[in-house]
Amino acid sequence: MSEQTLQNREEIGELPNPVGLAGIEFVEYATSKPQALGQVLETIGFHPVARHRSREVMLYRQGDMNIIVNAHGNGLPRAVQPSDKPVLSAIALRVADAGAAYRRALELGAWAVPVNVEPMELHIPAIHGAGGSRIYLVDRWREFSIYDVDFVPIPTVQQKPPAVAGLRWFGLVQYIGNDRTENWTDFYHELFGFSQLPDAVRFGILPKGRVLRSPCGTFYLQLIEPEPGILDIEGDESLARIAFGTPDVLAAVGLLRSRGMNFVESNKIHSGTRGALTEPAMFGLTFELVHVED
Repeated sequence: MSEQTLQNREEIGELPNPVGLAGIEFVEYATSKPQALGQVLETIGFHPVARHRSREVMLYRQGDMNIIVNAHGNGLPRAVQPSDKPVLSAIALRVADAGAAYRRALELGAWAVPVNVEPMELHIPAIHGAGGSRIYLVDRWREFSIYDVDFVPIPTVQQKPPAVAGLRWFGLVQYIGNDRTENWTDFYHELFGFSQLPDAVRFGILPKGRVLRSPCGTFYLQLIEPEPGILDIEGDESLARIAFGTPDVLAAVGLLRSRGMNFVESNKIHSGTRGALTEPAMFGLTFELVHVED
């Protein structure tokens, strides 16, 4: 590696993209029913492609999207321990240099996740996110990946299955406590360079809360507080739902229905050209579809 390459990797700049954010590497679910969750993921187009070398963890993939299903439990916080209901326990962000991004996050006040890796496992730096979730920082996704170390490919399975209906990451919905919107907006802005979209800019069919755009422009975060006067939530925060982008929502709905996925169709929420919402599965697990341009 040249001196110039090393220098570029260590460059952590000011906003708008201080850590060289380049999208989502993976999203992780914790569940005690990994096979049932796997069936749901396969319905929406994901394929199991690899098993962890030493833990009860599976890697699912379609297109450029990776979802990890974690039934191991050891080392996970109490709030995201595997249970019958799948819980979004982590998101991994692609960054230019994981070590530099991690040190910068700690300097800005983020909480470190203690190291808890077994021998021969890859250490991926992480900070605490919403509730008991974690935000991993990954800089190995080009020639080499984190899965080369910790996972064993499933024989005869295509390792890079194409995405169904052009699905791609659109973003995540995060439930937050009362009057916490500004706190979380500052958190994502200062650590990663996310920017707040104008209130008039909304996507999909569930336009609540505040939407933050990643500095790389590849995904969004939607922050949703409880309804005023209905719920009083201080500490109950979590990653709530994944949203997938697709260039043709109604075509994607039709294709996924043919694969066994059902969608909410009511007076208030129904599939349309802007977006769609899957019916709850496995104790409330849902996914969104959101229109994106090709």
